[in-house]
Amino acid sequence: MPKHILQVNQPMFETQLDRMVSEKVTEILNRMLDAEADEITGAARYERSCGRKAYRAGHYERDLTVKAGKLSVRVPKLKGALFESAVIERYRRREESVEEALIDMYLAGVSTRRVDDISQALWGARMPSQTLSDKLRKVYGDIDAWRERPLSQAYPYVFMDGVWHKRSWGGAVENVSILVAIGVRLDGHREVIGVAEGMKEDSTSWNSFVSSLISRGLTGVRLVTGDRCAGLVNTVSGLLPQARYQRCMVHFMRNVLAKVSPRHTRWAADALKAVFAMESRDSALAKAEQVAVEMESRKLKEAAKCLREGIGETTTYLLDDYPVEHRRRIRTNNMIERLNREIRRRTRVVGAFPDGRSALMLITARIRYVTGNQWSTRRYLDMSRLHDTIQEAN
Repeated sequence: MPKHILQVNQPMFETQLDRMVSEKVTEILNRMLDAEADEITGAARYERSCGRKAYRAGHYERDLTVKAGKLSVRVPKLKGALFESAVIERYRRREESVEEALIDMYLAGVSTRRVDDISQALWGARMPSQTLSDKLRKVYGDIDAWRERPLSQAYPYVFMDGVWHKRSWGGAVENVSILVAIGVRLDGHREVIGVAEGMKEDSTSWNSFVSSLISRGLTGVRLVTGDRCAGLVNTVSGLLPQARYQRCMVHFMRNVLAKVSPRHTRWAADALKAVFAMESRDSALAKAEQVAVEMESRKLKEAAKCLREGIGETTTYLLDDYPVEHRRRIRTNNMIERLNREIRRRTRVVGAFPDGRSALMLITARIRYVTGNQWSTRRYLDMSRLHDTIQEAN
């Protein structure tokens, strides 16, 4: 006996299902609009009533984009009263959830042009970039509130750096910096505690940035990790006197290796790794001096000078004040560099921002999106090792 196999045309089935859903949603919306019109007029359609407040005057078609697709609904027209609907806001062309979905896509890293294409593909209606920009201004208030929120906990470890991007300034396009600060709380979890536009990443910018963090409640800072920026170093010593500065080990090694000839690069890299493999600061400094002497013998005087000048602030993490278990994670800025790569991935799509405000808002939104998952919920350090020497800064 032959077996009968039921075959389903999946594309046709999905098309028919989408059409049925759209028709049903359209029917429900039209009924709801007619019910609202009956309530406003005080009588049903074609009903004779002495308590009538207004009269029907037909309908007009309006396109509305919802999750089910692009619908064409019939909005009642009235004589003697203004039709105000609670179902569809006046002049609204898209359901709020659709607009929220498009905004979320943009903040997640999709360009405005791509958002327009996706809107066309999913709902059959485009959302021009200018319209999206107008909608985004409504979320700027929430972003500013997050940037300026009070800091109610202590942050023993703080990581600071700047991400460069292009923006229009006085009719020209130039590079400016967005300053980012990440703190590790007493419970061992990470948190982005500050995002601000830093212009040239100079002393004035860093001083203003750190001052704003202190005014919001930043306390308990014991170590600040960052790149070798004179403005940041001076700001830490001036505004956070109880905190020490840790120069990023990775950046420091790159700076030294940049002054090494290609013939000696491999040896120099291994020698620097041996320096930072030491278990105490004294032994690391002694090893660094040996490497510097060897560099001079190989005619690498500039590299030896760079090593001697920076090895002190690059080995701060080896002091006894910081637990051995924390050292590998507090000696570099890799955490914030990883975040910066996510930011650049998004800003690279934009190119040059029209102003600093739009750049700051997009970058902050991108940071919130990236850090809104396991990044902030997973414990980064076991801070119980630090409880016996906690000092309050500021």
